[in-house]
Parts: sequence; structure tokens; C-alpha cells
Amino acid sequence: MPPHDWQRSSFCAGGGNNCVEVATAGSDGVAIRESESPADIVSTNRAALTALVLGVKAGEVRAPRS
Repeated sequence: MPPHDWQRSSFCAGGGNNCVEVATAGSDGVAIRESESPADIVSTNRAALTALVLGVKAGEVRAPRS
């Protein structure tokens, strides 16, 4: 996978390794990774990521119970 220009939220805890990072991947792609595990990259498209974010904000998507 080619190098990405990773971005993280300004709310990220002190710039440490506890952040979700995103980058563009091609014309419609989005790459997502956890800063603790930068080699593990999930790829999707903008429409799917938008649907996920809207679902989380609406309370339709919840974290699994541990």
C-alpha cells in the first residue's frame, strides 16, 4: 500500500498512541488505522464511512460489550 498522509483529531490524547487516524486513498477511498497498530489498515469508501459515522452519531452503532 502506498504511503498515506495520515491525519488525527485535535482531540487525540496528547498525540500518543491512542488515536484513530484517517487518510485519503485514491479518488474515493479512505484508509483508517489505530495509532497503536499502524500496520493494520482498513480501507473503505467515503459513502460507507459517512454512513458509519452517521449511524454512530444516531446511536445505531454501539461498541461491543466486553
